[in-house]
Amino acid sequence: MDLYELTMAASYFEHKEDSLASFELFIRKLPTNRSFFLALGIHDVIDFLHEFHFKEEEIDYLKGLKIFSNEFLQFLSTIRFHGNLWAVPEGTVVFSNEPILKVVAPIIEAQIFESIFLNLINLQTMIGTKAARTVLVAKGKSLFDFSLRRTHGLDAALKAARVSYVAGFQGTSNLLAGKLYGIPVVGTMAHSFIMSFNDELKSFRAFVDTFPKYSTLLIDTYDSIQGVENAIIIAHELERKGHSLRAIRIDSGNLARTASRARFLLDKAGLSYVKIFASGNLDEYFIDDLVSQKAPIDSFGVGTKMGVSADAPYCDVIYKLTEITDINGEFLPTMKLSEGKHTYPGRKQIYRTLDKNGTYKKDILGLENEKVEGNALLVKMIDNGVVVYKQPSLKQVRDFVQKNLSRLPKALKQLKNAKRYPVEISPDLKYLTRQVSEKIKDRLEKY
Repeated sequence: MDLYELTMAASYFEHKEDSLASFELFIRKLPTNRSFFLALGIHDVIDFLHEFHFKEEEIDYLKGLKIFSNEFLQFLSTIRFHGNLWAVPEGTVVFSNEPILKVVAPIIEAQIFESIFLNLINLQTMIGTKAARTVLVAKGKSLFDFSLRRTHGLDAALKAARVSYVAGFQGTSNLLAGKLYGIPVVGTMAHSFIMSFNDELKSFRAFVDTFPKYSTLLIDTYDSIQGVENAIIIAHELERKGHSLRAIRIDSGNLARTASRARFLLDKAGLSYVKIFASGNLDEYFIDDLVSQKAPIDSFGVGTKMGVSADAPYCDVIYKLTEITDINGEFLPTMKLSEGKHTYPGRKQIYRTLDKNGTYKKDILGLENEKVEGNALLVKMIDNGVVVYKQPSLKQVRDFVQKNLSRLPKALKQLKNAKRYPVEISPDLKYLTRQVSEKIKDRLEKY
């Protein structure tokens, strides 16, 4: 956590220890190149809150900073999360200003987790959303996560593998992600393997000798067409031994042109079963272009640009106070009035309506207990510190994401000139916003 979470907590401890607060985490606005987000990382938030405590060595470190009182450090040594958490289910499609999670707890407990919540939701939401956009344009072609070597750290690589899989990818090159999450793992070979032999054909023969049932040959180390012709020789040799070449992989050059020529040569050689796999700086824009050209590519390895969400590398995700108790213990709604960064007061709920075809029609952002048309999206997941929500399996999240994406209006699935989804503010929330805003301004004028 950031230091300021604990400096605020220390002051709360002395002046507002008994106060309760309500915070909400949401994305303030969508980037110009996004029409929706997949809310991801909620499972990590639940696990974190369930397991949270300060270890003895952590208290010793804080004591060594010489800025906190012994009484406050003693308090921290016993603190656990006793509050309530509501959140949208993992993989829910969300839009601007819609709470992804909502916390109601003693103010210290609600405040100190701000940074970890933002970190867990921001990273997974931005990468998972980019992966989902790639799935939408791939039109059923297989996608695999190749992002490990370019993500911003090993933990980010694991999260990229997980969220790309729930977004619809078929597997990952990341072995640890495969072990931890049960995601199918894939891998071919590097150019260095081929370069370590005297010639390409010898390298291919060596590899298929080791893996006669699972070989994909990288054909563009030297000359792509010669690489295809060498792969054809290997494929016929495998056939004579009762095996089959699985695929060839293209990693550079004009992928559409090379794939078309390779497909022609493979088919001419009676190898129509050999698949074509492409990689190399791919993202949803590049893949959309290849699919539009009808390039004969069966599968894509997607790495750097997905793993760092290159065109939208962060979400404008924030965690803001919406209510706090007064000296009588009554919850009072509050809001931020900063220009361009105002927030809505009170505990809120997202209400989603569908059209007759089951497609998303509009959302209404309203107050928690307001009678509003639509299905409420926020679900209670922790009650007084106890997890009451059964976490779905990875497969269940993956299926839920696909259901969500299938209900997106067609206009929101476009990469360019995608329309904005309507999110309306309910009458009661509009009224409360005006009321609280006026009270805050009056209070400021008095002081």
